[in-house]
Amino acid sequence: MTDELLVFAPLRIEAAMLPKREGWTVLRTGMGRERARIAAARGLAVEAPAVAIVGLCAAVSPDLRAGDVVCATELRRDGALPVAAPGSALLAAALRRRGLRVHVGPILSLDHVASASERRAFHDSVLAVDMESAWLADAADGRPLAVIRVVVESVDRDLRDPRTIAAGVRALRNLRRAAGTLAEWTQAVGPRTVLLASPRSFCAGVERAIEIVERALEQRGAPIYVRKQIVHNEHVVTDLERRGALFVDELDEVPAGATVVFSAHGVSPAVRNAAHDAQLDVIDATCPLVSKVHAEARHFAADDHTIFLVGHVGHEEVEGTQGEAPDAIRIVQDAGEAERVEARDPSRVSFLTQTTLAVDETDEVVAALRKRFPQLRGPKTDDICYATTNRQQSVRVVAREADVVLVVGSKTSSNSLRLVEVARREGTRAYLVDDERDVDVAWLEGVRTIGLTAGASAPQQLVDRIVESLRGLGRIEVEERMTTSESVQFNLPREVRT
Repeated sequence: MTDELLVFAPLRIEAAMLPKREGWTVLRTGMGRERARIAAARGLAVEAPAVAIVGLCAAVSPDLRAGDVVCATELRRDGALPVAAPGSALLAAALRRRGLRVHVGPILSLDHVASASERRAFHDSVLAVDMESAWLADAADGRPLAVIRVVVESVDRDLRDPRTIAAGVRALRNLRRAAGTLAEWTQAVGPRTVLLASPRSFCAGVERAIEIVERALEQRGAPIYVRKQIVHNEHVVTDLERRGALFVDELDEVPAGATVVFSAHGVSPAVRNAAHDAQLDVIDATCPLVSKVHAEARHFAADDHTIFLVGHVGHEEVEGTQGEAPDAIRIVQDAGEAERVEARDPSRVSFLTQTTLAVDETDEVVAALRKRFPQLRGPKTDDICYATTNRQQSVRVVAREADVVLVVGSKTSSNSLRLVEVARREGTRAYLVDDERDVDVAWLEGVRTIGLTAGASAPQQLVDRIVESLRGLGRIEVEERMTTSESVQFNLPREVRT
């Protein structure tokens, strides 16, 4: 949105690594606290919409090596409150796309060159130290702030170590590469509106599945085995793994007699029988709405129907449903397949659908099936779940107002992928992001209004983190667009009820 940027660089050689760009004001500050304070006072008079601090630093964390880039989340100094840099995640993501090794965390500014032994004393609180950033940050004065420091001294080396010369060459080379990213970041700086689609994030089935694993861990203790991902979200899975859940692909990975949880997507009767034969302690976290589809499959199969299951080949929910009547079920993925699929008896046909599909695309497939099979029967109520429908309606509303839509969800999440497709069908650019680290600042150039939602398996805290990261690019107004409210709750299975 702008080409203007105020950039602080302590040393001449650090300033030389900056690209020459029209609209940039580069102030060479000199080293140390006092020079940084003087430079910050000068910077307050520069009318640029954003501020950047670039230069070298010394490592505190043992994970940092020479040439690594540190993006500060906050800047610390003795006797003052930390200065936050909330846009660091977006900047770090842009740097990683340039192939740089990037770390995000606090930087401590000291008024002297710190030895290796002194730096090691700070390892529990900061990633790196420098001699200027915390004082230079005063020049931001509410403006978006980017801090890029490149490690020249690893934690076990001092500035006078002979190996620092070679490390310095590597650090300066990476500083040049990193500084080029500031142009992308600057173009994304500016005020904007964030439209939150509502409903969004967890549905009742996902909340139930997660709670089942949590209660099983509390009541039975770790480890608890879970067949497949309990829900399709990497953050949820990682969090449960930290608590003692072990995720497996097949039951032969589960020891005899152990507790295993079936995921929210459901399993086939063959899997249930295998668990029984292995004498496993089974807790079923299948979403009740998926169980409904399984029951419908059994009902239609008992009536000797050919069942057209509208869904995606390979999806766990589809595999589980197909397992209820494998000889009767034909998977239909799109309208083209609906025009080619065959039935044993065209007068005895029915259809079911995966619960996480896009409503409009599913209607198109079913219409194609009805055209070929006029006696086609369907479920008494829609198989596509209420949460999928509600989230698609809400993202459609924000997409009509937004310049770009961000959908929070993992790539394995069918319902999240469908939200991206729904937004794009409204003519709006839309992207799937697992969290703020996936947001490309290039998407935000010229964008005044961002639509934001989350799939039914994505935690609300990820939405909050993206909003906070966007604040690092300038003032934002957050508005909610609610299309309906949800009050659905599902009972827990008796195995984990207290």
